[in-house]
Amino acid sequence: MEKFIFVTGGVVSSLGKGIAAASIGKLLETRGLTTTIIKCDPYLNVDPGTMSPFQHGEVYVTDDGAETDLDLGHYERFTNARLTKDSNITTGKVYYNVITKERRGDYLGKTVQIIPHITDEIKRGIKKVAHDSEVDVTIVEIGGTVGDIESLPFLEAIRQLRWEMGEHHALNIHVTLLPYIKSAGEQKTKPTQHSVGRLREIGITPDILLCRTEKPISKEQRDKIALFCNVDREAVIEAADVKHIYEVPLSFKKERLDDLILHKLNIKKEDKDLEKWKELVVKRLKNPEKEVQVCVVGKYIALQDAYKSIYEALAHGGIENNARVNIVKIDSEDLEKETVGKYLSGADGILIPGGFGDRGIEGKIRAVQYARENKIPFFGICLGMQVATIEFGRNVCGLKGVNSTEFDKDAKNPVIALLEEQKSVKNLGASMRLGAFPCKLAKHSLSFKAYKKENISERHRHRYEFNNDYKMPFEKKGIEFVGLNVDKGLVEIIELKGHPWFVACQFHPEFKSKPDAAHPLFRDFVGAALKKKSSK
Repeated sequence: MEKFIFVTGGVVSSLGKGIAAASIGKLLETRGLTTTIIKCDPYLNVDPGTMSPFQHGEVYVTDDGAETDLDLGHYERFTNARLTKDSNITTGKVYYNVITKERRGDYLGKTVQIIPHITDEIKRGIKKVAHDSEVDVTIVEIGGTVGDIESLPFLEAIRQLRWEMGEHHALNIHVTLLPYIKSAGEQKTKPTQHSVGRLREIGITPDILLCRTEKPISKEQRDKIALFCNVDREAVIEAADVKHIYEVPLSFKKERLDDLILHKLNIKKEDKDLEKWKELVVKRLKNPEKEVQVCVVGKYIALQDAYKSIYEALAHGGIENNARVNIVKIDSEDLEKETVGKYLSGADGILIPGGFGDRGIEGKIRAVQYARENKIPFFGICLGMQVATIEFGRNVCGLKGVNSTEFDKDAKNPVIALLEEQKSVKNLGASMRLGAFPCKLAKHSLSFKAYKKENISERHRHRYEFNNDYKMPFEKKGIEFVGLNVDKGLVEIIELKGHPWFVACQFHPEFKSKPDAAHPLFRDFVGAALKKKSSK
């Protein structure tokens, strides 16, 4: 029978439920268990694909082409779980499925209600993932906070699942806050008590409390929380603030959270340490031998979560090179002709991530030109590759009216254009080129040197592609098309002859990078930036 761990949160949002769920998965895998993780999101959007990065942050993409919540990125970075479109359950998806069934007549004339029809659909989605994954433990994170109206159907669904599964087959972990009031010099337990009280009103009694705190929890405070929240004293876990998110599994291990979970789920597994994780990840993150400066030129710089996987993948590249990557975030709208040098002169590497729309595009093009002319290692991703071709067409090939048809439908020289299959698309949701596609690498390329193999697979999220009509003039001037989707005849990776490291790809390599297994392109980009720094 499958085992389940349900993770909820209270008091405030952004307490780190996603990191907690991912860290629990890491701990359980270290103990020899297999896991998968599900994110339940209370919003009515079917998926986050049409939401602004300023609203939602990064949209994470799985191999099977699902546009999902960014927490799934944490799950895959921390664990070996292979996530799919079913790993992100939204209120929109649940209601869409139920209404579709009602229109078909599946409910045989019954009144369709929140309970049991909506809650049954949520339970069906959770059980499907657990069954299809064939893992030892399924971890389910419930988005939002206890007390939110939109979260109630999910909380009721996991309450029912816990009752159905019975003791030793499911447990509830609640992430809560212990605020430190500086003026009073006191750590307050009342928010945690109120949060657990709201949870118990719904019918859920937490088995374990993860208490987010700036200060260590005293014995007296632990006893007080345990007494008033009706949990075992050893189930009050200190979730102290850490400098790097990859320290969280180590912090939980110190609190013996894995032992507690295995005891409550009645699982016996040999205890193992996290020394390799500690050595490779934390020591190199905290005490690297070198450091390097990378400028990330983006459109959504104001929101930290908009480029979450990019920042993490850069850190992973730093770990692999035993270097700290100092990221300088630059809003592409700030890059005017007169200011490019001011913003980018200190860069050892320049990265341009993905995005949509024409805002800030000219600033990105100037950043590419600066990297190309000054021989600074350059990494373009998705839109970053597209603006690199626009810059090259304008400033090297000397073509007039070079642009993408995304920004200028009547461009004289559309080096980036809409795929033929995309021209008839009317609905925006889940209609892009999404998910994993194959790519064949040229054996002489920097990309082949990074991957060390000819055939690769990477994840995509875009509508526009390089226009193959411009291959010949670009090649004459030094652009090499070193990565191709052979089946579709599409350009996946370009490189620039005579440049120390100029690589731009149409896909999103950041989605497959892990702290203990940096993505090859990020690893080599950081390595090239270090070489550039040493040559200054």
